[in-house]
Amino acid sequence: MNTTALEKIQAAFPDATCKIALDSVVLDVLPEDLEKTLSRLKKDEEFNCGLLVDVTAIDYLDYPQKPKTRFTVVYTLRNWEKALLVQVRTPVADPEVGVPTATHLWGAALWGEREVYDQYGIHFEGHPDLRRILNHWQFKGHPLRKDYPIEKRQICYETDSMEKEIRARLDKKGVDDETLNDINTEVMFLNLGPSHPATHGAIRILTALDGETIIANVNEIGYLHRGFEKNSEKMTYNQIIPMTDRLNYCSSMMNNIAYVKAIESWMGITITQRAQFMRVVLSEFYRVLDHLVCLSAAFVDIGGLTGYWYLYNEKEAAYDFISRLCGARLTSTFTRVGGMYRDFYDGWQKDLEFHIKSIEKGIDDALTLIATNRILHDRTQGVCVISGATALNYGVTGPCLRASGVPYDLRKDAPYYNYESFDFEVPVGSTGDVYDRFMIRFFEIKESIKIIRQAMKNIPGGPINIADNQVILPAKDDVYNNIEGLANHFKLVIEGVKTPPGEWYDAFEAANGELGFHFVSDGSGKPYKLKVRPPCFYTMGSFHKMVEGSMIADAVINLSCINIIGGELDR
Repeated sequence: MNTTALEKIQAAFPDATCKIALDSVVLDVLPEDLEKTLSRLKKDEEFNCGLLVDVTAIDYLDYPQKPKTRFTVVYTLRNWEKALLVQVRTPVADPEVGVPTATHLWGAALWGEREVYDQYGIHFEGHPDLRRILNHWQFKGHPLRKDYPIEKRQICYETDSMEKEIRARLDKKGVDDETLNDINTEVMFLNLGPSHPATHGAIRILTALDGETIIANVNEIGYLHRGFEKNSEKMTYNQIIPMTDRLNYCSSMMNNIAYVKAIESWMGITITQRAQFMRVVLSEFYRVLDHLVCLSAAFVDIGGLTGYWYLYNEKEAAYDFISRLCGARLTSTFTRVGGMYRDFYDGWQKDLEFHIKSIEKGIDDALTLIATNRILHDRTQGVCVISGATALNYGVTGPCLRASGVPYDLRKDAPYYNYESFDFEVPVGSTGDVYDRFMIRFFEIKESIKIIRQAMKNIPGGPINIADNQVILPAKDDVYNNIEGLANHFKLVIEGVKTPPGEWYDAFEAANGELGFHFVSDGSGKPYKLKVRPPCFYTMGSFHKMVEGSMIADAVINLSCINIIGGELDR
């Protein structure tokens, strides 16, 4: 498939340099050709790359094989129906001049390009709202540049009013002073969060209200930004695993698995069958736990506290199993490049089945409360609707995209770890409203439990780690009793697992959607660059499309049902 796609893209763009990196076709184009290249990849039916997965940049200042220009901007695109992944790269001669914006092609570029501007200082000509997004508005400099002094701390002394941005949003919707006078109303500006209970201290939702109806909305994030990507540049690949726990902390082990999968894919490592089955079982169990957190929070925000206890009690009890397995409840750190930290303990199947049955009962009890509940249906049906086309345009993936009728799921569309062999369905909504986003997670839990039971039944025996001392720490007997084992242990701990030089992107179907990792390797045991593609980031970027025209109370329950996790959103 990749070879065929490469030939088609090379024929369509003869002036570009094309190659394959893992599952991606990579195009290097000149800045003057960027806009037409992106436009054709999106609009040409032969390619139909309607999903802008991510935007990032690379600073080659310290890279051993430096290109002619210091900076490169990279757009990652996907045709999910044909499993076509394309990365378009363009050099940036002058960051102040930058490159043309892609915001007229994808709504996802609104936030994606802002992040590149914030972190690297690269301008996007024509971007309608180019300002900081993860770092505060008084921040000076661009922290992902290689020459940024990382020890420099910068405090925000004054709140950003965002008045300019909310008024620009009003103007775009045609709500000016003259219009307001004609309809005899006055706009009130109201902040929801970051101190609002529903925003969990991580998001500021600024609204312009006509009564209780939201007529315009802009959002501020970055309250939990802690420099994940900058810190990763100074750590070995395995040392980064505990940091991935802190991304989506509701499904921490899925972050572990997605991260090491990306490294193993580039190194050409095929983990053992037992390790693959372990990762499937744990991924789906954590998908269940993540959905339980989302549904529980949504019950609270809707006003149904009983449903919260039916679900959250079972989720809380399930952490007993996680603690016995990993030694921790939230931060699992259970994977390693090349395998797993350790095997399942004796009796794990019995414990897991016990918790699964308890979760199933909690799900059934909660559904009994709401299946014919007129109040809940009125509160959620037809509320905060986003169409499938709009969701794709803004880079939404996972349950929120499937709730809008788009059946995109990497486990089906680009399967890994034998997912093609499991019998499960991908639940799909019909309206794209709060109700669909709420209910789809109930059905996904049931499908995940189906996968878990199939994997538990068929899990093979054997080792959990590959037999390669250049990747996996040698056995303690070897370390203590022979010099080769000791040397291997020392080099792996101090220098890390060494990856071949190059650049690649790899993705995983996490609980909230496509979780991707974009690496640049210089051949050492530490990533030269590590960029996380968090599903929450682009879902939150579409929030205004959902809530404008709805009421304040609708925005609160919608925030619960899109399941924004601050650690993943801000990194």
